[in-house]
Amino acid sequence: MNEMTKTREGAALYQQHAYSAAAQKALDRKPALFINNEWVESSHGATLPVEDPSSGKIVSHIVDASDRDVDRAVAAARAAFDDGRWSGLPPMAREKIMIRLADLLDAHAGEFAELEAIDQGKPKGMAAAIDIPGAISQIRYMAGWASKLGGETHAPYTMPAGLVFSYTLREPVGVCAQIVPWNFPLLMACMKIAPALAAGCTVVLKPAEQTSLTGLRLADLIALAGFPAGVLNIITGNGHTAGDRMVKHPDVDKVAFTGSTEIGKLINRNATATLKHVTLELGGKSPVVVMPDVDVATAAAGAAGAIFFNSGQVCIAGSRLFAHRSIFDQVVDGVAEASAFWAPRPSLDPEGHAGALNSKEHFDKVMSYIVAGKRDGASVVVGGDSPSDTGYYVNPTIMVNVNPQMSVVREEIFGPVVVAQRFDDLDEVAKMANDTCYGLGAGVWTKDVSALHRLAAKIKSGTVWGNCHAMIDAAIPFGGYKESGIGREQGRAGIDAYLETKAVIIQL
Repeated sequence: MNEMTKTREGAALYQQHAYSAAAQKALDRKPALFINNEWVESSHGATLPVEDPSSGKIVSHIVDASDRDVDRAVAAARAAFDDGRWSGLPPMAREKIMIRLADLLDAHAGEFAELEAIDQGKPKGMAAAIDIPGAISQIRYMAGWASKLGGETHAPYTMPAGLVFSYTLREPVGVCAQIVPWNFPLLMACMKIAPALAAGCTVVLKPAEQTSLTGLRLADLIALAGFPAGVLNIITGNGHTAGDRMVKHPDVDKVAFTGSTEIGKLINRNATATLKHVTLELGGKSPVVVMPDVDVATAAAGAAGAIFFNSGQVCIAGSRLFAHRSIFDQVVDGVAEASAFWAPRPSLDPEGHAGALNSKEHFDKVMSYIVAGKRDGASVVVGGDSPSDTGYYVNPTIMVNVNPQMSVVREEIFGPVVVAQRFDDLDEVAKMANDTCYGLGAGVWTKDVSALHRLAAKIKSGTVWGNCHAMIDAAIPFGGYKESGIGREQGRAGIDAYLETKAVIIQL
């Protein structure tokens, strides 16, 4: 086979597949905002391009919301909250409407999976297996909490019995501004809106400017499900303009954000001016610890999935691999072998398990980290390059001969790049795992239950997985230590974040 034939075959491998009619219809939608259960035009007509990362081509446009647009959305949410059209409904009614939304999403799951793949770059098969079912589960789980949020009675500590009657009420916090990231657009959106709606709050949701397609398509289902006007408004636009306006808006009571630690700190500072409630789920540099007693093939495949799934664009990606010195080479070889499974492909390729990075900007960032790592003395075992000059593909990359001062070890790359290091004992690896400003997730692979429990206690992380990684469930709290965030999402803790506690004390 000559070089020209190889080039043609390689180019064909990275050729994006044709869109379905349903997806094309969504792409052809006139740019608009969803406010008060209606599609409305922007006040200034500015738009942003929608790019397919698998090809690098512009395939649609969305509104770049103005301050006036944000103000309209917040005003709609404020009115809907203040008149009680949502919070005043019987909990059973709120639950029923939320379940209807989940059912509608389930009925259109294939279309949503394709739109997510086109917009984000991930394989449609992965979106169909993980993102869409995960989004549906968030809504269904939280819908059940709508009827279980009552307060308690309290016996006073300093007063005689019978002097007062005291009880607490759990009330919705109010209007919520929710800003979601581009790596799991629909899943993160539903993780935000579901507890807020169950609690009785009203919402202005802004998807990431890079990935707004599924959020906009979700808006079509809101009115169909029976939500009153103004309860859930969806706007699009840049984070530094529309997002910033949402965070600073005086009529917003709570901000929920998932994204980078840098932006999270900025949001937290801006929200402080009016002491808004804040939930932040931010960056990570998650350790994966492989003990010497493991089945190496199983652990290596797990470690590969921990970093290469979604092309490493995961806040809990296992980007720091710590393997015991006695099996280090075997583990690295196993991860290298498993990396072939995660070779990137166009998002609509049915054989693909990983896709392109989300944007040219992010592609350049990830590649710059690889260059910096090599410049600083790290060695590339596999990957370190792009397989195509179309689309934003980065091959799964393993780096060794690293040290804790390197940027590839200390900073969140958010790509398919793992740095591998050796360790000798539990105390040493716990210290290494904690040598980071982050604390979102961690994984431990071992057959020794005692060692697993001891490491789980030592590692400063919001979640520690044992013999698995990145398993997320709507009933289990999720969030980070240190600079990985404030507060928790999912589970009872997730809905508590959208409630105020009011004490009532009545002298008898």
